[in-house]
Amino acid sequence: MVLYLVVPCYNEEEVLHETTKRLTEKLNTMIEKELVSKESRILYVDDGSRDKTWEIIEKLNAENPFVEGVKLAHNRGHQNALLAGLMTAKEYCDAAISLDADLQDDTDVIDKFVEEYNKGNDVVYGVRDSRKTDTFFKKFTAEGFYKVMKILGVDVVFNHADYRLMSKRALEALSEYKEVNLFLRGIVPLIGFKSSKVFYERHERFAGESKYPLKKMIAFATDGITSFSVKPLKLISNLGIIISFLSIIALIYALVSYLTGVAVPGWTAIIASIWLLGGIQLFCMGVVGTYVGKIYNEVKQRPRFLIETHLKK
Repeated sequence: MVLYLVVPCYNEEEVLHETTKRLTEKLNTMIEKELVSKESRILYVDDGSRDKTWEIIEKLNAENPFVEGVKLAHNRGHQNALLAGLMTAKEYCDAAISLDADLQDDTDVIDKFVEEYNKGNDVVYGVRDSRKTDTFFKKFTAEGFYKVMKILGVDVVFNHADYRLMSKRALEALSEYKEVNLFLRGIVPLIGFKSSKVFYERHERFAGESKYPLKKMIAFATDGITSFSVKPLKLISNLGIIISFLSIIALIYALVSYLTGVAVPGWTAIIASIWLLGGIQLFCMGVVGTYVGKIYNEVKQRPRFLIETHLKK
């Protein structure tokens, strides 16, 4: 089988040489074991990096028989860069494995991915078997995110990021999903082909800084929820019904207090109620606005990525 290792890159100059070294060793070993073909490749996708990432990829392409490169015209984000790599790879491979450039994904289990593929699985998910290397905050928020997604009815694989194998058939199916707001962890399970899991231990980042600070993590989680579930809109409707019911009770209480001559409390309760209801209304408008904004982006049907350069072997 021809295997492509698809690696999105954004400002990864500090890790590319080590990543290439390890992935090259892995491919050579697998070729010797006849698990993969000599036509297998490492495909780096430069997502508009501002450092020397693309220069390094060009150099590696000239020196290393396995390395290919794709340069996007401008920065489009991790999910779009990953999709660009997968859509490029599907024209040449039997299967593709997506992984991060920072070497946090355990490359030793790539053999297991291929073994599962050979058993007839079109999708093989890399699943973390623990979160020992995470801080309490990261572990709590990450696991909480997966649980919330499940509650909202989104079919995601618990503790799975974007470390996965997809067969050519699965990649062809993925190409049929045209949405602009990409959340591949939610899209891939929708394909529905036979799948399995490979468990692995996630390592510390080899070098450099994480490209997913808290702000981006929150945005990514919001994209995931609003791209695959309309339950937040239903919750707003339910919340409106509850508040309306409570308002009627408060109105009845106020009328009874007035008719019986009981002194009405001061302005504190009134002001607090106004602020509370105002905050809830603004929050609900924000949720609705998020969905409207996504509709706006989708109907324009702009390309999700544009490839400027493709370095082949």
